[in-house]
Amino acid sequence: MIDTTPRGQRILLFGGLLVGTWFALQLFASVLAPFVAAGVVAYALDPPTARLARLGMPRGLAAMAMIIAILAAMLLFALLLYPLLLFQIGLLVARIPHYALLAQGWAREVLTDVQDQFGQELVNDKLRDVISGQAGSMLSIVLSTVTGLIGSGFAIFNLLSLVVVTPVVGFYLLRDWPRMIAMIDSWLPLRYAAVIQAQAREIDRILSAWVRGQALCCLFLALYYALGLSLAGLDLGLVVGLSAGLLSFIPYVGSIMGGATAIGLSLAQFPNWHGVAWVGAVLLVGQVLEGYVIYPRVLGDRVELPAVWVIFALFAGGAAFGFLGVMLAVPVAATIGVLCRYWLRRYLRSRMYLDEPDPLSGGP
Repeated sequence: MIDTTPRGQRILLFGGLLVGTWFALQLFASVLAPFVAAGVVAYALDPPTARLARLGMPRGLAAMAMIIAILAAMLLFALLLYPLLLFQIGLLVARIPHYALLAQGWAREVLTDVQDQFGQELVNDKLRDVISGQAGSMLSIVLSTVTGLIGSGFAIFNLLSLVVVTPVVGFYLLRDWPRMIAMIDSWLPLRYAAVIQAQAREIDRILSAWVRGQALCCLFLALYYALGLSLAGLDLGLVVGLSAGLLSFIPYVGSIMGGATAIGLSLAQFPNWHGVAWVGAVLLVGQVLEGYVIYPRVLGDRVELPAVWVIFALFAGGAAFGFLGVMLAVPVAATIGVLCRYWLRRYLRSRMYLDEPDPLSGGP
């Protein structure tokens, strides 16, 4: 029997919205990425667009100016770095056989040392040859797969859809942002409108601090690592540095992957330890800047998103919806965090928590 009370209707409404959203994401996940990216762009550019509108510029013209500025910056970035990136990717592809031979020799040396330490019974010659051969083969397969994915038709199609669709949709969303917010406010139930708006403002405070602060941090780190590793003489320093900086929005992942890749490539490239030491110094200084200068000054204490929660959200979103899930992970994580803190505060003020135990009931 269907509960027709107001409480039952609210539960049915929220449950239906959650189920409908889940099915929509499952059904349209492959085509939603440009629209979600456009929403992120509109959300990030709304404050400067609003400032231009307050100065007297029409909202549509201000939105167009912001979108053109972003496109111009991306185009300038591509024109300046595309030849270098293309050259270094080609260099990486050409060196795959060399890196495979180095991995094979390293595996053989390690197994020889183990054999010398623990005897023939643990590691025989046949096992050593098999493992050392597989090490080189695995590295070749991994590097070939990565370079193949970069140039695959599916990746190019997704990139083109992002490049073409995102600016157009982003402009319309940015132009109509105040009207959309006002329309959503008008749909809120009057009894709970003030509470919902207060929680929405809290979500906006945390999310805006994370998105804009993380974007600046990623940009600073990408420029630093790319320039530092290139000056250290690492042949693939530009690619590795940009990748490490851009992946730093995932706590610890960008630093670990970039550091391991840079150290591994430096060991393969430099005949002595001086070059490796320079690369290690660049990575160490980057960690100090990231932990004690960039993040505290740019993000500060405004972001109430623990690193473990962000990592879990990103991986869970990627596992559930792929690239779309990664884009939605942080907003959903911020929303869940705000709602959990709100309900926790309500619980700590409720009679369920504050009532003293009855001495006659035998309770503690």
